[in-house]
Amino acid sequence: MPTRDAGPFPGRVLDALAAAADRPVVEHGARAVTGAELLDLVGRIAAGLREAGLGPGDGVALLLGVTPEAFAVVLAAHAVGARVVGVRPGLPDAQLRHLLGLDIAAVVTDSGERHAPRTLTVDALCATRADGGPPRPAGRPGDVARLIHTSGSTGMPKACAQTYAAMTAAWATRPAEWPPVIRELAPRLERHLVFGTLSSQVVFEYAVLAVVAGGTVVVADRPELPDAITRHRASSSVITVPRLAKLVAAQRRDPADLSSLRALVVSGSPLTAARHREALEVLGPVVFHGYGQTETGMISMAGPADPPGSVGVPPPAVDVEVRDERGAPVPVGVDGELFVRTPAQAGSYWADPERSAEVFTGGWVRTRDLGRFDPDGRLHLTGRTRDVVIVNANLHHVGPIERVLAEHPDVAEAYVVAVPDEDTGEAVHAFVVPTTGREPDPAALRALVTDRLGAACAPARVTAIAEPPLAPSGKPDKRLLSTQT
Repeated sequence: MPTRDAGPFPGRVLDALAAAADRPVVEHGARAVTGAELLDLVGRIAAGLREAGLGPGDGVALLLGVTPEAFAVVLAAHAVGARVVGVRPGLPDAQLRHLLGLDIAAVVTDSGERHAPRTLTVDALCATRADGGPPRPAGRPGDVARLIHTSGSTGMPKACAQTYAAMTAAWATRPAEWPPVIRELAPRLERHLVFGTLSSQVVFEYAVLAVVAGGTVVVADRPELPDAITRHRASSSVITVPRLAKLVAAQRRDPADLSSLRALVVSGSPLTAARHREALEVLGPVVFHGYGQTETGMISMAGPADPPGSVGVPPPAVDVEVRDERGAPVPVGVDGELFVRTPAQAGSYWADPERSAEVFTGGWVRTRDLGRFDPDGRLHLTGRTRDVVIVNANLHHVGPIERVLAEHPDVAEAYVVAVPDEDTGEAVHAFVVPTTGREPDPAALRALVTDRLGAACAPARVTAIAEPPLAPSGKPDKRLLSTQT
């Protein structure tokens, strides 16, 4: 890797592509794209964006699949210094309109469908003639480099604003600053399987890590496991807890040849000690258990040799404090709320000062997760302070779900709790108090929530109750409701 100053993000990634000139860095079906070819794509797309008048500080929304061109578009948009807004597929129309209304100068899509007056297609951008030579990163340190969106469970997605200075400081592109667990992981990303969307912070950053580490990003159009691993001879992938549970069950039932597999990075929700232990037993020493948030990026990670149930030792560049209800640090072994500082953390929620003040405080990020340190410095997650449901690794606040359910004419009151789910990790269980003389139809309630908030928020179970149990304070006691699931 060149030692010169690579400039702002994605300078180090472009250097890695130049160093991998003749080596495949992205594989998609029968197509293998070398570092030089991907770098050329980035240059042409960046030139096309500049020809469209886009540059530092301009908002660019990306509605893309997972392809070599999509990867190049993300890098090119950052190379011109734009404020990049990745849009996940399958969003409800209201949330899509909200994202495209966040001071967006242009939309880039690979579908040909127009989403805004200024819609640019990937094909047209790739046909642009490059300016000559690799693009020179133009991001300004204090500018917002990207808006990374939370699940949208509060009605509309919250946009975490990460600056170019923060993206440039991130560990993924800086091998000299990789913490020990990433040094252990990086060589295992030789054939790193990706699927879903590059709008996912985790998917994109581990793809970048794979390229910087000398690996190949392998795109899986059919992401079913274990088939995708065996078909592509994948050495690594990012996986959610529910998908890990399914993979472990499939291997117990009918073992596939996973001899190529060297790393599964478990992300999105906590992995219990029992599931962690079972995964190591069935799959071997390939499980890396990551902990992070949209607001912070990676906070800590356990390697295969760490005790099951922990998320490892936070790296030196990350500060983690466990605090009590008064905000004072607690001793080792005592549970408390986790406050975190990372070099790459977001600075605020875009255009949302009220929520920003709740979470971004004094240079720290309030995670609203509960945890403790053990005597060896390993971090253990023990719960959360938020009233949320985590479905397929996406966090959904229950308040908006309850409000939508209560809008139905057959529902007088609604209370939502999380229940374990083998397919999605957790699912929504709604307890509803019917309007007098009415009988709520669960299918109608699911359809209402799906239309307003998306399918992940729709209740998997609906239970009618005469009234909720009350806590000593006189408020509805959801802990008691949870025992009735």
